[in-house]
Amino acid sequence: MFSIYTATATPGAFPGDEEFWRMDYAQALARYDSLSRISPDSAQAFWRLARVHICMGDVSPRDQREEIYRSAARWARRCIAANPSLAAGHTWLAAALGDIAMFEGSKTKVQLCNEIKGELDRALALDSTDAVAYSILGSFYLALGRVSWIERQLAAVFLGSLPNGGYEEAEAALQNAVRLAPNAIRHWFELGMVYYAEGKTGDALAAFRQVGKLQPALASDQRRQSRAAEWVTRLSEE
Repeated sequence: MFSIYTATATPGAFPGDEEFWRMDYAQALARYDSLSRISPDSAQAFWRLARVHICMGDVSPRDQREEIYRSAARWARRCIAANPSLAAGHTWLAAALGDIAMFEGSKTKVQLCNEIKGELDRALALDSTDAVAYSILGSFYLALGRVSWIERQLAAVFLGSLPNGGYEEAEAALQNAVRLAPNAIRHWFELGMVYYAEGKTGDALAAFRQVGKLQPALASDQRRQSRAAEWVTRLSEE
């Protein structure tokens, strides 16, 4: 992972990327969409369209987010259909499905959990340096760690089995993400959340402080920095 949110390109290397890294998502979307129309089997444009939709959704009003995330999933699936060996398609499909899950009921959430894990496994099998996939995997395991034993049993009986894993796996995945992309705010913020969940207050405080030292690369990073500052204040007082 050489840029913060793509393992396959640096800013400006693909038409629309320069606009994306300037956080001009509307213009990036227009350029990527134009390329997808010229070359309808362009997997590189498709996964970027998924990525930009997710980034737009992250900073959109809540009542608009679901449809934006669903558009992201559709673009990611087109990428996979065009080139199933491209890790980025699987990574951004997993990201989109994770966002969509927030709007679904319990049964669909369980189904999406298994699909998300499968897509992340495929992405990392194809590209073991995909820091985004590791970061999403860390968030995925963090969510699983918050599920109690009895909730897992109830899910298995009524909804279907959840994947195994929890905080330990979340920490390992996010440490990989940080190692591969040490300037990515998301990776540090999520690692801080894992450390806090594990009771590692000192490590959590260090991670949240690191978030404040980094330069935002995504519009949503500003929100993460604000939240990290709140965590620094809270943990410093404990």
